[in-house]
Amino acid sequence: MIEIEGVSFSYRTGEEDAVPALQELDLRVEAGQFVAIIGHNGSGKSTLVKLLTAIEYPTEGRIRIDGVPLDEGHQWEVRRRVSVVFQDPDDQLVMNRVEDDVAFGPENLGLPREDIAERVESSLGALGLDEIRGRLIEDLSSGQKQRVAIAGALAMRPRFLILDEPTSLLPVPLAMRLVSAIRDLNRRENMGVLHVTHSMHEASLFDRIVVLDSGRKILDGPPREVFRHVERLRGVGLDVPLAASVAHRLRARGVPLEGDVLDVADLRAALSAVAGSQVEPQA
Repeated sequence: MIEIEGVSFSYRTGEEDAVPALQELDLRVEAGQFVAIIGHNGSGKSTLVKLLTAIEYPTEGRIRIDGVPLDEGHQWEVRRRVSVVFQDPDDQLVMNRVEDDVAFGPENLGLPREDIAERVESSLGALGLDEIRGRLIEDLSSGQKQRVAIAGALAMRPRFLILDEPTSLLPVPLAMRLVSAIRDLNRRENMGVLHVTHSMHEASLFDRIVVLDSGRKILDGPPREVFRHVERLRGVGLDVPLAASVAHRLRARGVPLEGDVLDVADLRAALSAVAGSQVEPQA
């Protein structure tokens, strides 16, 4: 479990100046949960990623990963439990060939050769990369590079996988395939996933959404509950999925739609229910 209790963090711009990035944040994420983190620029998302991967440490409060305190004395224990994939795969791909890059993390753990080989095989297979295992990284497409980066993170056998906007540079169809592959890993490995994204559609595919604003958690729950708060989300610079937006506008015009509307199927059902209720009963 990831436990974040009363965590605040400030970036210091001088001896006395401090810029708060997170403020009194409380958050718990169980192993196996599939969580999206959303918020406008400057909401604290990137800072949260840095804290959870022991790049930075809380100014106040505490973080524990499966009971291990996140501090400088336990940095490597934390990083064995948490792997991260960044927005631009070129920032973390370090070897020349696909299979060598996937093996890089386990090799640094000092694992036996047969264990490294097993992890590489498993991770390549999970991301559908077997056929390009011998390819040069520089010859891959953006989508392939991102899958290699995820395979490398998966080879570390983390309890939690953190994805820092990994789909932002990808076309929508490829981004959706990547999210689907991550979902499969989440279910198969019971691996907790925290996916930082600007895409409301992507966020709607997750089991839970956490909304950050000015370093604070303002909403936390299933997509249907979170996207119910249309005006509040827009007030902090976020939008909602198209179907939820249409339903909100229709309600504002007096159409009595019932229930939460998250996708086109929900909207169609809600409109059908309204149409059915307005049919005059036959004498």
